[in-house]
Parts: sequence; structure tokens; C-alpha cells
Amino acid sequence: MNAIVRFFKSLFLLELFRGMGVTGRYMFGRKFTVQYPEERAPLSPRFRGLHALRRYPNGEERCIACKLCEVICPALAITIESAQRDDGTRRTTRYEIDLAKCIFCGFCEESCPVDSIVETNIYEYHGEKRGDLLMTKEKLLAVGDEYEQQIAADREADARYR
Repeated sequence: MNAIVRFFKSLFLLELFRGMGVTGRYMFGRKFTVQYPEERAPLSPRFRGLHALRRYPNGEERCIACKLCEVICPALAITIESAQRDDGTRRTTRYEIDLAKCIFCGFCEESCPVDSIVETNIYEYHGEKRGDLLMTKEKLLAVGDEYEQQIAADREADARYR
């Protein structure tokens, strides 16, 4: 009996017409297209975008070269070199993140004891060559300086939800 039912289903193309019915329902329904440059899709509060290095309000960089972010990075995308300063503190001489390797997991941000490295809400960046996606210390500090107010506001909002 089962074989006969399958034969008639395949003979009359019932599966095909059922699939075409689903397609027809969605073809004439309301579209959910976002006109990107003019409209922006809402971002999740958990979104992790472009990295930035932050500074203290007095202008000194926050990174103390503890290298926790380098150690915890599962993609091995972070490279840090440090040196001792005259006042006895340790600071980075080289801080690089290879965005071509980075998986944007957020572990670096979570492991930082001084809230130095953060992932911003910036998603509009690109690189035409592989070297364009290598974020040096200077680039990371520039992003942090430019978007510090937004980063601070996001941090404050995160603290309210914790």
C-alpha cells in the first residue's frame, strides 16, 4: 500500500506543488529588506566589532602589558611586546591584533584587568589588502580616542544590566 501511495505522489508531483505553495506564500508577503546606507539594522547589545585601546582621563594609556589578552586569545591574533618605563611601570611597546585571524570572541576584553582593550559597536571597516587588517597600537589608540564617549556609554549601560 505504501508503495502505491508513493507512486501516485511522485506521479502527480505533490511534493513539488507543496514546495511551490510555500514559495508563493512568501513571494507575495511583506519584504524585510533594510536599505543599508540610509537605514541601519538594530545592533544586539552583545555585538562585538572593531577593537580599541582606551586611555585614562589624564591621557595615559590603560594597558599595563599584563599579556592576559594575548594568552587567552584562541586564534593567536594578539601580539604584545612590553618594556619597563623610567618610573618602574610596565607598558606596551608593540600591541597588534590581526583582524584576519581574530574570531571576535571577546575573551581579550573579558580578561583585561584595567578595561584597556574593548570591542566597540563599529562594524563599518574593511581592508583591501591583508595588511590593512593588522591593527597596530597607534591605530587601536586612535579608534579608542575617537569613540571614547560611545565606549564609555556602552560600558555604563552594560554595568546597569549586570
